[in-house]
Amino acid sequence: DTDTRFSSDTDFSEDPDGRNPSLAKGKVLKAHKALCPWFEWHGKHDAVRGGEDGQECDAVMSDLKFVIFLQSVVDDWIVAYKHDRDVALLDLINFFIQCSGCKGVVSGEMFRNMQNSEIIRRMTEEFDEDSGDYPLTIAGPQWKKFKSSFCEFISVLVRQCQYSIIYDEYMMDTVISLLTGLSDSQVRAFRHTSTLAAMKLMTALVNVALNLSINMDNTQRQYEAERNKIVAKRANDRLELLLQKRKELQENQDEIENMMNAIFKGVFVHRYRDSIAEIRAICIEEIGVWMKLYSDAFLNDSYLKYVGWTMHDKQGEVRLKCLTALQGLYYNRELNARLELFTSRFKDRIVSMTLDKEYDVAVQAIKLLTLVLNSTDEVLTPEDCESVYHLVYSAHRPVAIAAGEFLFKKLFSQREPEEEGAPKRRGRQSPNANLIKTTVFFFLESELHEHAAYLVDSLWECGAELLKDWECMISLLLDDPLPGEEALTERQETALIEIMLCTVRQAAECHPPVGRGTGKRVMTAKEKKTQMDDRTRMTELFAVALPPLLAKYAVDAEKVTNLLQLPQFFDLEIYTTGRLEKHLESLLRQIREIVEKHTDTEVLEVCSKTYHALCNEEFTIFNRVDIARSQLLDELVDKFNRLLEDFLQEGEDADEDDAYQVLSTLKRITAFHNAHDLSGWDLFTSNFKLLNTGIENGDMPEQIVIHSLQCTHYVILWHLAKSSEGSSRKDDLVTLRKQMRAFCMMCQRYLTNVNTAVKEQAFTILCDLLLIFSHQMVSGGREHLDSLVYSPEDSLQSELLSFILNHVFIDQDDDTNSTDGQQDDEAVKIEALHKRRNLLAAYCKLIIYCVVEMRTGADIFKQYMRYYNDYGDIIKETMSKTRQIDKIQCAKTLILSLQQLFNEMLSELGHGFDRSSSAFCGIKELARRFSLTFGLDQVKTRDAIAMLHKDGIEFAFKDPSPQGEGGPPLNLAFLDILSEFSSKLMRQDKRTVHMYLERFMTFQMALQREDCWLPLISYRNSLQAGGDDDTMSVMSGYSSRGSSIRSKKTKPPVATAGTSAAKRNMQTPVMLPSPHLTSTAMRDPKRGRDDSFMGVYPLPHDQQQPHQHPQHHQQTPQHHQTPMDYKYAYPSVAFLRSGFHNYAMVCFSSRRGTGLMEEDEEPIVEDVMMSSEGRMDDLNEGMDFDTMDIDLTLPARLQRRQSAAPSWVRMEPHKKN
Repeated sequence: DTDTRFSSDTDFSEDPDGRNPSLAKGKVLKAHKALCPWFEWHGKHDAVRGGEDGQECDAVMSDLKFVIFLQSVVDDWIVAYKHDRDVALLDLINFFIQCSGCKGVVSGEMFRNMQNSEIIRRMTEEFDEDSGDYPLTIAGPQWKKFKSSFCEFISVLVRQCQYSIIYDEYMMDTVISLLTGLSDSQVRAFRHTSTLAAMKLMTALVNVALNLSINMDNTQRQYEAERNKIVAKRANDRLELLLQKRKELQENQDEIENMMNAIFKGVFVHRYRDSIAEIRAICIEEIGVWMKLYSDAFLNDSYLKYVGWTMHDKQGEVRLKCLTALQGLYYNRELNARLELFTSRFKDRIVSMTLDKEYDVAVQAIKLLTLVLNSTDEVLTPEDCESVYHLVYSAHRPVAIAAGEFLFKKLFSQREPEEEGAPKRRGRQSPNANLIKTTVFFFLESELHEHAAYLVDSLWECGAELLKDWECMISLLLDDPLPGEEALTERQETALIEIMLCTVRQAAECHPPVGRGTGKRVMTAKEKKTQMDDRTRMTELFAVALPPLLAKYAVDAEKVTNLLQLPQFFDLEIYTTGRLEKHLESLLRQIREIVEKHTDTEVLEVCSKTYHALCNEEFTIFNRVDIARSQLLDELVDKFNRLLEDFLQEGEDADEDDAYQVLSTLKRITAFHNAHDLSGWDLFTSNFKLLNTGIENGDMPEQIVIHSLQCTHYVILWHLAKSSEGSSRKDDLVTLRKQMRAFCMMCQRYLTNVNTAVKEQAFTILCDLLLIFSHQMVSGGREHLDSLVYSPEDSLQSELLSFILNHVFIDQDDDTNSTDGQQDDEAVKIEALHKRRNLLAAYCKLIIYCVVEMRTGADIFKQYMRYYNDYGDIIKETMSKTRQIDKIQCAKTLILSLQQLFNEMLSELGHGFDRSSSAFCGIKELARRFSLTFGLDQVKTRDAIAMLHKDGIEFAFKDPSPQGEGGPPLNLAFLDILSEFSSKLMRQDKRTVHMYLERFMTFQMALQREDCWLPLISYRNSLQAGGDDDTMSVMSGYSSRGSSIRSKKTKPPVATAGTSAAKRNMQTPVMLPSPHLTSTAMRDPKRGRDDSFMGVYPLPHDQQQPHQHPQHHQQTPQHHQTPMDYKYAYPSVAFLRSGFHNYAMVCFSSRRGTGLMEEDEEPIVEDVMMSSEGRMDDLNEGMDFDTMDIDLTLPARLQRRQSAAPSWVRMEPHKKN
């Protein structure tokens, strides 16, 4: 190999050595090998080493040397082309063929004597790979490099040949003709690879045309400048040279335009509508490049229309390419004038794509509208902008960020300019003041007041500087308005405080709000430094400003709730290092005053959390805060004990003011007990006394009982937390056990309270305690807590279940929780439903963790269909978890729920009910749903399904007939419901269940034909082994017979078109013995139940054979079927015809199917071509995808196969319409 490097094809006039006539062929071979060094196709290509030291190609490609290596390959090919262009072109043709994954090789004789269409047909016949993959579709970094290298090679080839070879009317004509023919192939690999090559070739020609255009302009200017000189200074020779050069350039330009037209009309116009999305995406991506590179020639409506039409494509990948192509055009403002007509025509489509189901497409559509907005404000109407504004609240973060950038450009682009040299304005006078007000106005107008965090997160990347101007926000809240400035309203102040809190949280935590993040991201060093700087600055600002803010808004619960959350994000060390202790004292005083003023639970809880955040032992301010907290709690507990004693002594004489004082103090204590350990104050005794008095007297106010229950619950949990540390004494465990059991009994007594809210609180707390103190609490090395384990008694389980049935499974109109005439208020109904869902989830957790018996879940499972919309997800998850715990017990619970519903139906309709009634059909539909939950793996659920059938059969025959002897059992109709689970039985288990069923039957039952016995008949038929399974085996057998004979591997049979979807769903993955070739599908319709029914029933007991073990039946299956008449034992001609036809069509299907490929498989072709006639019409544009058939001669192997088949199954080649 030579190390010579050439810049272009003009450097070659002869062999550099002048002595080696075979050098060209050697260089071609080197070029051919180097063109394909990145893939090994069925062992044909070996690993190629590039460079002088023998480094592997991967190393070459990962380094800049690859560019030099590729240029060397092209230069060597050019040398070979100049010596023998046919040989060189032959290798280039084989390069394109083999890059498609085809093992065929075009010989020199084929190249000289055959047309392109004949060559392509020959290569199609030899395209017999075992897989549907080819280099462009194989995953992995190596193949991505192959694709980029393949494209780069074409670009370098044209660039190196641009001065002479591409104008020789041979090389480019041959390549374009070949690629055009391959792009029309029905072989996807050929079509995909050649389209990519043609589009990249077109892009390279566009670059050549652009260079020619620039050179022509320069030559024209030089000519004009020379001609305008005076005659004495004018050089006529130079003018002639410039004229000749301009003429040559014009001729070359015409040649390039002819080539581009040939590619555009021969490839692009057809392939931009190809059935393969990847091919359509390639075309749209490249046309965007052409319009951007050579806008003078391509940026017009004749080419833009293709992008506009394709924006309606069904595949998101193609729509995405359209948008990215347009972004490159709109980014250049100089091109905006040429895009006016396109914008007016397709603007509505772009706006609608912001709501695309593919999030990537929606993001790019918003970014495109942002570019349109930058170009001109007049194009987008207010309605168009509003459709993008609301996307800042999207749960998908990239969409929200793109919408935030659009919003920022639209609303915040007009900023007041600052005068140079003037002092920087701060506070209300800063340039950000109006922008912050605009943010508040937008937030209020959007009417999504609970989503300020989402708005802040959307604007964070583009407007962080604005959102972190906390000094301006504080000034807007505390300072008086300037003269002539309108002050913020109370509603606007509330919104500003909420936005300010969200910006502080975003800066301190550096992650998006709940529901928008994809997991914690590792922060960079720069991001960590920014986070620390922001926390320091916010602490310095708000440590000083927070006390006056709390003092100003102390009576406003909503404002105070948001302001009190700010200290949770402080860097508490700043209080000491910044000498801000006096501001800390002021903050603690304000919090104390707020606790004393407010009784709202939300305000009290946020005060408790603020004390908890400030009481951090790592910081020196801990002692100050701890003393203030202890003083506050001492006063609250002393006041509560004093008030409670007086309140209990007064009894019925206590007035509302005394009750209010007790309630308000209890609320404060409960809120603090949630976050702080108040074990030092004996709150259990006082609260238990209060609860016991409420039980005895029955007149305790509702809210007092609710908060007392909650406070006592916290006492138990804090006591348990201390005991779990392992250092607790035995006396403490005994005390905790007594308190816990006494409190559980108290909650159980409150389950019968007349007040619904009290019962719900008692139920929730009781479920939590039972779960916490269950047998699982001793796991994880906590065996010392074994004495605390508490299992509920049957009476308690029964009461809990009754509560669920009476308070959860109720109609919406029956819910009496909504008051004040708000029954019709949608928000109230949603809140009530949410509460009931929490109650159901609390009880279902007891079932899942085996706190209560699993069989109690039957009353829950039977509500699955009736309350599917409200609780379907909870019930389904409970069934799934219980099945993981114990499959058999879960199956017994499911059948028990169906039995309960059946008994309820009997009590309501009587034993003579109609099996077509809605009640019975509803039970049967529920059974079908239960059956679907068992999945497709029959082996895993085998025992559970068998036990389910056993219990169902016993239930069906449990009660005698109400009509007396000879009548059907009372519950016989239940077998109709049970038959829904027959498809989940394995074949051998069906026979076992059938034998178990026969134990309950008498000989007379087998002879009955009345309608009342139909459930038994249908259930027995569903248990007949080989019924549906044999049918499927026969119908799939014909479709796979041909492939199974020659296949070297065991391949699963593929169902033909004649197999119904229902039968395919019934087929299980269990390996069953191959059935005999019997056609139940072609059974004589006249052979009814009466003719064949006797053969499947048992003989009287004296004539029966001894009972055999079920395992013996599995080994020697016996079909319970009447011997079939031979005239019905073989499929009809019509059936054979359809089977062979389906098999023939399968041979021409895609290679991605399983179990169809063979060693001698025929070429894989796809009848997927799409016509280019007419305009593209899809969705809104009404895209009309027509098929175009290519005339392909059948390969020899397929012709031989057809010659052996009857004439009516021979496939004829597709003809053009």
